[in-house]
Amino acid sequence: MKPAERQTRSSLMGLFEQHGFHPRTDLGQNFLIDLNLIDFILIQAELDQHDVVLEVGAGTGGLTTGLAGAAGAVVSVEVDHRVYPLAREATSHLDNVTLLNCDALRNKNHFAHAVLEAIGVQLAVSPRRQLKLVANLPYCIGTPVISNLLASELPWAAMIVTIQWELAERIRAKPGSEHYSALSVWIQSQCHVKVLRKLPPTVFWPRPGVDSAILKILPAPQRREQIGDRVFFHDFVRRLFSQRRKSLRSVLVGMYRGELSKTAIDELLAPFALQEGTRAEVLDSETLVKLAAAAQQKIIEQQCKTSQ
Repeated sequence: MKPAERQTRSSLMGLFEQHGFHPRTDLGQNFLIDLNLIDFILIQAELDQHDVVLEVGAGTGGLTTGLAGAAGAVVSVEVDHRVYPLAREATSHLDNVTLLNCDALRNKNHFAHAVLEAIGVQLAVSPRRQLKLVANLPYCIGTPVISNLLASELPWAAMIVTIQWELAERIRAKPGSEHYSALSVWIQSQCHVKVLRKLPPTVFWPRPGVDSAILKILPAPQRREQIGDRVFFHDFVRRLFSQRRKSLRSVLVGMYRGELSKTAIDELLAPFALQEGTRAEVLDSETLVKLAAAAQQKIIEQQCKTSQ
């Protein structure tokens, strides 16, 4: 199969040599050359004609062609103007691929307008359509791509992504562990997370200096419904973990100085019956969701009192 052949190490090296340039490691251009793993990703994505796939990092188009063969539509993004023509050539015969030559992100907190517009066009084709992120994500943008999709109101149904192993550890980390972070809480509070495979550097060309992982993230609607205000919650956990070594009470006092008194902070913490000196990094996502809701409610109460 021709698209798969382009993903072997020797054929990729020949392709780049033919065009007179090398992969850019600063853009995370580490191409997956194990064809069995490409097939594995496609199987795990469970694609059908109702799926719109977002692929960030089209590369030479090897995975893109496989996605297009199973999904209703593919929106694939490649930032490198040198590599983009290679992906365009590989997908030129496919009428269900929208290939964009741009940065997938407008900034670290938002997708680029062109990407959102292209996704919107494809989702509008049918009310049954849903979005799936399936990509060998460049290491440098793995976190914002996953986090921004989760923060959006797009009807996403799954993420099957190849990312740096360290990032996978952070996403699935348990409370109290060294990798537990605001990202862990943000994702686990709304999703089911599973590491499907740990990948050695040898399955990529050029070889990265670290291990990677194929991660599957599925939405957990019941968990998500527990979060009343996701914008507030997202900001809450990020600020809380920015000072993770301080006690929870101390961080909250600093976060809401001018909005809540120390007495008010003590009142919102009282129902949780936490030990003195407890830090945010030992609390599970469910507890932090409840704590964020309590903090927001306390702020609203305080504002009401002030306005009277």
